[in-house]
Amino acid sequence: MSAAIDFDPRRHAPQPDELRGRVIMVTGAGDGLGRAVSLALARAGAEVVLLGRTVRKLEAVHAEIANLSTSGLGAPEASIVPLDLERALAADYEAVADAVDKRYRRLDGLLHNAALLGTLTPIEQYDVPTFMRVMHVNVTAEFVLTRQLLPLLRASSDASVLFTSSAVGNRGRAYWGAYSISKFAVEGMAQVLSQELESTSSVRVNVIDPGKVRTGMRRAAYPSEAPESLPTPESLTAPYLALLGPASRGVTGQRFRAQI
Repeated sequence: MSAAIDFDPRRHAPQPDELRGRVIMVTGAGDGLGRAVSLALARAGAEVVLLGRTVRKLEAVHAEIANLSTSGLGAPEASIVPLDLERALAADYEAVADAVDKRYRRLDGLLHNAALLGTLTPIEQYDVPTFMRVMHVNVTAEFVLTRQLLPLLRASSDASVLFTSSAVGNRGRAYWGAYSISKFAVEGMAQVLSQELESTSSVRVNVIDPGKVRTGMRRAAYPSEAPESLPTPESLTAPYLALLGPASRGVTGQRFRAQI
């Protein structure tokens, strides 16, 4: 693993066109952090592959990126990949990889952002089907999608895979159940994958913890919290650009926080 002693993505100052020519997929791109990061990537020149389960939301983000281009910011055209991670079959993942291969021939970045919260319930009372749904979307689906896209990531000269974790994925907390457990698994998967790829490819693998952010998932977990007390997704995109772009070249196997 790289030491990354001096690398802090939170202090990254995005530059115009720093991601020009890169093809980056974002899961859960329809709203929240996925939407904000997708727009920031497009502003930095990346060709963004918007993956999510709600076509209407993906089309809205696609239109926003198109507007960036027409407004003179020069954002490349994005593409939409509708995929319900809870219900997708093996053939659906293969179709995603085939579509990316046909259009781009490679993939320079993959941000795993989509996730389910589940319920905040003691393990003793946790609903088994809900537990299985959360583990499937947050862990198994990320594994399958990554596995299918690895040949395209290997085809890049400088690729990045970025997993999203949480404070409860680094230290367990009562009542966070499946979500906390799934994020522990995600961090483990990132560690294993980074070691496997470090000496055999140019693909780097890191983890980001966005912290407290003004998103729908945060509202569901903390319904009494004042949203205005939290940073917006748009205010936290710089570290994502750093970890998905050339600024983090050579940095792998690390866990970073998006907030200072």
